[in-house]
Amino acid sequence: MATTYSISDLAREFDLTTRAIRFYEDMGLLQPERSGPGGRNRVYSHRDRTRLKLTLRAKRLGLSLTEAKDLIDMYDSPRDTGPQLQKFLVVLADHKRQLEEQMAEIQANLDEVKVHEKEARSLLAKQGAVSATQPKAVKA
Repeated sequence: MATTYSISDLAREFDLTTRAIRFYEDMGLLQPERSGPGGRNRVYSHRDRTRLKLTLRAKRLGLSLTEAKDLIDMYDSPRDTGPQLQKFLVVLADHKRQLEEQMAEIQANLDEVKVHEKEARSLLAKQGAVSATQPKAVKA
């Protein structure tokens, strides 16, 4: 018999809320079987567990859930992994480019902060009002 999981099992294992797991289900990332009266109980398969694990990995990489779904769905197709890996490389390259742009913007902001900090310390030193290395508390 195949291993199955309840929503609580998966929530506990992956440190998620059951609400988050239901959201992933609504997005089409998970497709649990239903059991019990009126199909109220979700029964997750090993496939669902793997898809959840891959979804969380994609999220950590910064991919959108749509991108994650597209990539994960490709693995349900025949075993030719070439197209899957090509798509994955395209998605990763785009994400890497976005991160590098963000990193460049952050570095530019840090450089600007350093310039303003240096100017402010220099002005304070000229005034002799406050130590140029220790900021004085400002009263509101």
